[in-house]
Amino acid sequence: MKAIQARVSGQVQGVAFRWHTQERAQQLGVTGWVRNEVDGTVLVHAEGEDDAVDALVEWCRHGPPSARVRDVAARDAAVTGASRFEVTG
Repeated sequence: MKAIQARVSGQVQGVAFRWHTQERAQQLGVTGWVRNEVDGTVLVHAEGEDDAVDALVEWCRHGPPSARVRDVAARDAAVTGASRFEVTG
C-alpha cells in the first residue's frame, strides 16, 4: 500500500480532468481525492497498491483528451485510509 500526492499543471481545469481522474482511479481500485487548486493546477491524492497508484500517476501525465498536461510533480504522502475516490473542490 502506498500513497502519493501529485500536482498536475497545464491546461487541466475546465476539461473534466477531475471526473476522468475519478473514473480511472475507480477502474484501478485506487482511493483518495482530486481537486482544482486556485493556481490553475489539479491536486491528486491517491492510495492503493503500488502498481495501481503508479498507473494512475502515469495516466495523469496525459489525462483526458481535452487536457494539455505540462507537468506532474508527484511525491510520497501519508496513507489516510480513504474508502473511495472523490472529486472535491
